[in-house]
Amino acid sequence: MSQPSLSPSPIVIAVPKGRILAEALPLLAAAGVVPEPAFGDEKSRALRFRTQDPGIELIRVRAFDVATFVAHGAAQLGIVGSDVLAEFDYAELYAPVDLDIGHCRLSVAEPADLAASDDPRGWSHVRVATKYPHVTAGYFARRGVQAECIKLNGAMELAPTLGLATRIVDLVSSGRTLQENGLVEVERIMDVSARLVVNRAAMKTRAHVFPLVEAFRAAVAGARAA
Repeated sequence: MSQPSLSPSPIVIAVPKGRILAEALPLLAAAGVVPEPAFGDEKSRALRFRTQDPGIELIRVRAFDVATFVAHGAAQLGIVGSDVLAEFDYAELYAPVDLDIGHCRLSVAEPADLAASDDPRGWSHVRVATKYPHVTAGYFARRGVQAECIKLNGAMELAPTLGLATRIVDLVSSGRTLQENGLVEVERIMDVSARLVVNRAAMKTRAHVFPLVEAFRAAVAGARAA
């Protein structure tokens, strides 16, 4: 007697907690991925969720961890900022779709009183607090500036006021957080937007991955045309 075939494991899409998620939800829905009601429950501590499609699940993780989950194949697709992709530079990741959401920039900032007389063209050595040491060191190296990077995961704006570092490299959107902490943006390293990322192996071996990519591509085109 032949054994019944086993159902393939669901495709897992990693989505980030925080600012990008609210913008991503309409695109997910337009791509045919609608989370179960518990996904919207702010009191829920769950991290893995079903969708209306039994072949697709969502996991909600920290933005920096999305790339890691997808690169190592724990998730097949993910939504992540281009800042994270630049910082980790995983060869296993393919980023086929710019989702045109989560727009901000990665910038260098310093105390306003220092910026009043400072000329970035004269920098030869900088001490910088950032959660992007790879991108930061590379940016300054291309300019011939030696960068001492101090890795922080948050509260970057405190570093100059407490003497940890003279400058910071962090994401900037409106600039309000910088202003409220006495800092000003002095250089822009890169513009940032959210991307759909895919595990390269899954793209080749999982039949439903490519149609999902095309669904997201169509969702972005539809949002731009609206």
